[in-house]
Amino acid sequence: MLQPDINYLAVLVAAIVQFALGTLWYSILFGKPFMAAVGKTQEELMEGFNPARAYGLAFLSALVTAFVLAHIVDYAGADTIVTGLQAGFWVWLGFVVTSNLATVLFEGRHPTLYYLNTGYQLAGLLIMGALLALWS
Repeated sequence: MLQPDINYLAVLVAAIVQFALGTLWYSILFGKPFMAAVGKTQEELMEGFNPARAYGLAFLSALVTAFVLAHIVDYAGADTIVTGLQAGFWVWLGFVVTSNLATVLFEGRHPTLYYLNTGYQLAGLLIMGALLALWS
């Protein structure tokens, strides 16, 4: 297997950007629809909430996503904004859209959560794909 050429600074920046996007997405941009779809109050969500653990694991998740996407961007030879966007889109469509659909179909979650969560993942993967392709 070919060894990818990974720019680790680009991976770190991409993870930071996705993490920041998540903060905006679930607060300022779509906080109210998210809370309504979850069906809980802010107080109920905060009960037993460990911010260090939650935000730490969320950032680690963004870092892993950026690292894996960097491999895909490299393997695809994506080196422009358009090809980076394409890489992010195909990863989103093939893995995020499909795997998260089960939360609506089998877990009884509100479809709005599906749209909000997959929309966030689309925006994040597009931005990361473009950034990683340009910075490759």
